[in-house]
Amino acid sequence: MRDENGRTIDYLRISVTDRCNLRCRYCMPEEGVALMNHEDILTYQEILRIAEAGAGLGIRRVKVTGGEPLVRKGVIQLIRKLTAIDGIQDVTMTTNGILLGEMAQELAASGLSSVNISLDTLDPVRFHRITRRDCFADVMKGIEAAGKSGLMVKLNCAVMEELCREDVLAFAEYSVKNGIPVRFIEMMPIGQGRKYHAMDNEELLAVLSEEYSDVRISTEPRGNGPAVYYTFASGAGCIGLISAVHHKFCAGCNRVRLTSDGFLKLCLDSPAGVDLRTPLRSGISDAALKDLMEQWIRKKPESHHFLSSAGGEEEGLLFDDTAEQCLNMNQIGG
Repeated sequence: MRDENGRTIDYLRISVTDRCNLRCRYCMPEEGVALMNHEDILTYQEILRIAEAGAGLGIRRVKVTGGEPLVRKGVIQLIRKLTAIDGIQDVTMTTNGILLGEMAQELAASGLSSVNISLDTLDPVRFHRITRRDCFADVMKGIEAAGKSGLMVKLNCAVMEELCREDVLAFAEYSVKNGIPVRFIEMMPIGQGRKYHAMDNEELLAVLSEEYSDVRISTEPRGNGPAVYYTFASGAGCIGLISAVHHKFCAGCNRVRLTSDGFLKLCLDSPAGVDLRTPLRSGISDAALKDLMEQWIRKKPESHHFLSSAGGEEEGLLFDDTAEQCLNMNQIGG
């Protein structure tokens, strides 16, 4: 379907939990955050009803996220049922990879096509400092298991102060040697992420170009997202840059998000959206659920306002940037 700004919305990100087995500095405080009550989190059946309604509206791609999705029991069965929905063409997942080593084979067998693994450094010491957990070896095992199972693998690296020149070059070398794309994702001013600033795309490219004189932009399609990809003349390795704040891609945004407590969120930087959990638990019909979702998706805000110091008004939707940006990503959905 198309929203009021003429964009085709065909991509739904589904958060299945706000729980996580890491405490990354840019995502959560060390002591963690107040977690949702289990009864407030959507059941898998409720998620599937929303996904089916979305498919009827033209949703073709689904990404399962958290928190950390693999900590929720039964997620493999959910993947299997999502892939069976008529109209859904691709189901993927974002994970920190810690539990992937023991689950990759079953995930692939369930129909999952690819995993984006969040990994902010290839240095075990810095990994411990960033995540506050000593699980680097588990993540590397997860990456290996995912590749062996036939899942496509991409690494997501958050760009923040902890990322240094050595990290950038280490990831580039890793990509060249292993054929795994690495995407550098600009830190967004949301929750704990508001505390961090880091090198921009131009600086990242300058670092890469110093070491790899043959780096060049790639026009090959590489997934559902907004990354700008670069490759090397050798054909090995691939680096993606995702810069939502300073290099807006709102005009081509094709996604909406479902939080784990059932809120259909239209834009990462806006509270605009609709609660679906309450009508689901009040007996809404499938047809009415589809109509409700369509009504709100059409109102998707034209643009984010990360660089605004005050709230804004967009297409009749009022929102307060400051309040929204105080939420952590585990609460919104990665």
